[in-house]
Amino acid sequence: MRILIRYFFRGLRVVLAPVMLISEKLSTPKSVERTPEEQAKVDQACQNLALYQFRTCPFCIKVRKEIARLGLNIEVRDAQLDPAHKQALLEGGGKVKVPCLKIIHDDGREEWMYESDTINAWLHQQFG
Repeated sequence: MRILIRYFFRGLRVVLAPVMLISEKLSTPKSVERTPEEQAKVDQACQNLALYQFRTCPFCIKVRKEIARLGLNIEVRDAQLDPAHKQALLEGGGKVKVPCLKIIHDDGREEWMYESDTINAWLHQQFG
């Protein structure tokens, strides 16, 4: 019975993944418009950020939409398909849970922020 349930959910993911990705592309908002100087400052601040994510995770899609809406150039690291990123997430954050925003502060300290609502609120506070 467990094998049947496992294959059911795997099949469901295979069917829903393309729908979720297409939906993300069609519903991603336009980014905030900034002057080139302001955008350069924002891009510089984003150099210290990295988003660990799974491509079809709905919470990761939510964070990626907020990143697009704010016009941020944050490195996106796929912890599902890249074993090196998965290992970095496990070692740095302590758990393989996505979405996770890695923040390197000016003093060199690393912060690992989980939960899509927390990440979106922080991004909006910093760049909104």
